[in-house]
Amino acid sequence: MSAGIVGGGIIGLAIAFELLERGVTDITVYDPDPARGAGLVAAGMLAPTAEANFGEEALQELMTASMRRWPGFAARVEARTGQALGYRTEGTLLVALTGDDQAEIDRLVGYYRRAGAPIEPLTGRELREREPLLSPRVRGGAFAPGDHQVDPRLLLRALRTLPVRFAAEKIEDLAAVPHELTIVATGASAAGLTGLPVRPVKGQLLRLRGPEPLLTRVVRGVANGRHVYLVPRADGELVVGATEEERGEDRTVTAGGVLDLLRPAADLLPGVAELALAETLAGLRPGTPDNAPVLGRLPGGRALVAIGHHRNGVLLAPVTAEAIADLATRGSTGVNLDAFGPTRFT
Repeated sequence: MSAGIVGGGIIGLAIAFELLERGVTDITVYDPDPARGAGLVAAGMLAPTAEANFGEEALQELMTASMRRWPGFAARVEARTGQALGYRTEGTLLVALTGDDQAEIDRLVGYYRRAGAPIEPLTGRELREREPLLSPRVRGGAFAPGDHQVDPRLLLRALRTLPVRFAAEKIEDLAAVPHELTIVATGASAAGLTGLPVRPVKGQLLRLRGPEPLLTRVVRGVANGRHVYLVPRADGELVVGATEEERGEDRTVTAGGVLDLLRPAADLLPGVAELALAETLAGLRPGTPDNAPVLGRLPGGRALVAIGHHRNGVLLAPVTAEAIADLATRGSTGVNLDAFGPTRFT
């Protein structure tokens, strides 16, 4: 089989990996700047619990299914590429600063419990026992042991070494892709190629750096109604994110965006103010009308699509790659894609 993958981000390269694992060796990835899209800006939270929202039960099931695959997926990628991915399993803390913030966390905890997701409510003191540098003003929160993290930049670096051809071409017509099989994984630019309602959703993110980590696990916080997440790396880096803005193709890092992230971050973790501001970034998430990905075969065509992953592209990479590689090589998959097909928008 000859396969052409349009899009060289985490989703496209994960699909290339799974095709290689199934014995497909004639693979070309089309991307003018591979490994430089939304995945480069992502924080890498693997959070089927904390990322779930009301009314997104089917999406949460898919996220949970992908989370179950992550340990094996990470091990296989590391074995094939010889590179570490920074996969960590310490879990995630949900943290509230005020009483109103605590009420929001409590509503989420109730939702997670009804969905069967593991969650453990914690008092402010219990949170600080686990993360001593949290603010003494923290009211309470919860612990989500099933929410892990990976370093997307290490993942991209590893996948970029796969033995596939990279063509620095911008594909504007799927008919021009000269392969038996075409897979579209272009992220926020997929609308023009597929006709599907995928739009860019801007997200600003900060990378801070200190001599040693301030946290041992991911913190997802609410401070005076402002949401923020703090993702520690072993080398002292702290990723702080992320805004969510409907700004079209705009990638400008703004002072307001930086303030909206630093203010709640410092409220929850005062030591943030002492860190160096190493990098400010803005990326474009691929959003859809229902915030869920589009996975499957385009009607009347030979192309498969894996687009529209919004905030969950890193988390959903293993299950997406498995499903698309199954469809490509066998014509069917054991992954339940009923809620994610391209025809749901028509």
